[in-house]
This record gives sequence, structure tokens and C-alpha cells, in this order.
Amino acid sequence: MQAAGPDNATMVCMTSAMSKQKDRLKCAVVGVGRMGRHHARVYAQRDDVDFLGVLDTDHTRATDIIEQWGGKAFDSLEQLIEAGVSAVTIATPTVYHAEAVEPLLQAGVACLVEKPLAPDVDQAQRIADTARRTETLLQVGHIVRFDPVMVAMQKLHLKPRFVEVNRISPMTFRSVDVSVVHDMMIHDIDVLLMLVGAEPQEISASAVSVISEAEDVCNARLTFPPYDDGMCCVANVTASRLALKTERKMRVICDDIYVSADFVARGGTVVHKTENIARLEEVRQRLRAGEDLSSVNYLDFVEVDSLEVDDVEPLGLEIDAFLDAVRTGRRPAVDAEAGLAAVRTAERIIDSARAAGARMV
Repeated sequence: MQAAGPDNATMVCMTSAMSKQKDRLKCAVVGVGRMGRHHARVYAQRDDVDFLGVLDTDHTRATDIIEQWGGKAFDSLEQLIEAGVSAVTIATPTVYHAEAVEPLLQAGVACLVEKPLAPDVDQAQRIADTARRTETLLQVGHIVRFDPVMVAMQKLHLKPRFVEVNRISPMTFRSVDVSVVHDMMIHDIDVLLMLVGAEPQEISASAVSVISEAEDVCNARLTFPPYDDGMCCVANVTASRLALKTERKMRVICDDIYVSADFVARGGTVVHKTENIARLEEVRQRLRAGEDLSSVNYLDFVEVDSLEVDDVEPLGLEIDAFLDAVRTGRRPAVDAEAGLAAVRTAERIIDSARAAGARMV
């Protein structure tokens, strides 16, 4: 008697399981310091990833990670490539990004490179050229784009006229080999370029080095090219690693909307201009006539709402986007050209600050 084959439901389950297995990506992390260890955690906890392990020059640190999250401690990039790795996070110090990422790109391995893409424009350009020449996916880890506060702001489709950004924190003695512009301000540079859709036309900056050899505090005024309507956006950006508190705030003023966002508190306020045109025109006329309007309530002319922010981990969203791009072939959320633009703008800010006399105190 012929044995009964699997029924339709069983076949569907088997097909689904085979499809999921086929979609699994082999992932690893190169450099498991402050940020890399979090990438390892996220990969290891995903059910659509085979976490192969990590590569780090500090063997003890690498061993600690694999004892916690599994995988193997690799000794070289060549070993990773031979293991069939599909996608890799590069979280080494910035000065080693090119050294780590280029062999992987040449082997066709998709790379998520922590910000900034490189310590200078020449190296960033070289990495971008390698990604383009090899036609291999490269995403830059500008994680603020994936912060739920920024995700909520992007849903408002802002067209900024003026932006004010403050990113300050106490000295941690990490990344003091680079300027605060490359260390901290680079986050906000990338976000500004995304919101405006262009690199700044003019830059004026000032900076001071107090503890490290590079700039510890910097303020920059960025003037962007005009929009199609002839108006432009101006941004005032401050970064400091010598503050007494941690603050991450952004204020965006548009024609008919104002957003105040607090990335530490993970919230914000949205102010919309109402459509009460007749009332607004009446107030303008009374102002022109020199009337005393101190009794008029300004809040009658606006709608105030809270920014709707989801409770999600930015790194999880960033890796979601990276792996989706790997699977679908879609352009990554922050590609090599975007990473290069951020480095190029950062370098222009530093050049402006030094031309204005940035110095050690």
C-alpha cells in the first residue's frame, strides 16, 4: 500500500519554513567596542539572522561578546569572508573604517559602517567609490535618522526655514582623537542635509579646544541653497562635549508649522498655524494701526499638539532598514553618498572654525 504524502497544510508549513531559512542572512560585527557590542546583541536576537560572530583586535573583548551572544571570534576579515558572511557592521574606530570595509565590499559583502563614514573627505570618497565600483550595498550608521523622535518628525514632511540644534554632554574622554564636529555634530549635520535635501551653500563657524587636541566645542551657522520658491533655510548648530548636562534638542521653524523636539526626553511639541485667515488679517491690521493687543491670546491662532513618538530602539530600526536593503536590493536609507556629504560638510565646518581662529584655551 502506498504511504500517504503530506497534506496541503503540512506542505504550506514546510514551504514557509524553507522560505524563512532561505531568507536568513549570515551577519557579523567588526569592532565590538561601545557601539559594536550593541550591533552584536541586535543581530543575535533576530530570528531572521545567523549570527556568525565578531572580529576585534582585543581578543578578551571578542570572547566576552560571543560568550554572551554566541557565534565565533574570528581572527581576520578573510576568515569572515570564507565563512560566507552576508552582511557586516563595521564599528571600529573611524580611522580604520577604510581598512576594514574595502576588502568586504570587494568580496560582495554588504556593510553597515558606523558614523562617520571616514575621518576625512579623501577616505570617505575612496570608500564611496569602492561601493559604487563593486556595486555592493553600503549603509552609513547615522542612527539619529532612526531615532523615533526623528521618525515622527519626518512624518510631518517639514520644509525648514530655520533650524536650531543643541547637542551637548559632559566629557567622556571617548573619541577625543577627533573634533567634536566629527564626534557629535556629525549626527545633526546628516539630519539637516536630509531635511533640507542639499549641502550648505555658506558656512560660518567658531570652535574652541579645551582638553583635547581637537575642537571640544563648536557652533556653526549653515545657510542652504534657496528652495524653488526662492526662500532658503538657515541652521544654527551647537555641539559641546564640555557641558554639565546632556541635552539633545532640535527646533524647526517652517512656514506653517513649528516643531520643538527633545531627543533625551523622547518627545516634542508641534505647533500648527490655524486656518483662521480672517482673524489673522484683522490682527495684522490692528497692529498696523498701532493698537495695544496685549490682551489678545496668541494661542488662539495656533494648534498645539504633542509629537507622537513610538517606543522603539533606534538601532533595531537601523538594522531593520539595512537588512531589508540587503534582501531587496533597495537603496539604503543612508547610502555612501549621504555619508560622504556629511563628512564633507563636517570638514568645511572645521575649516571655517580654524580660519576664524579656533584654538586651544
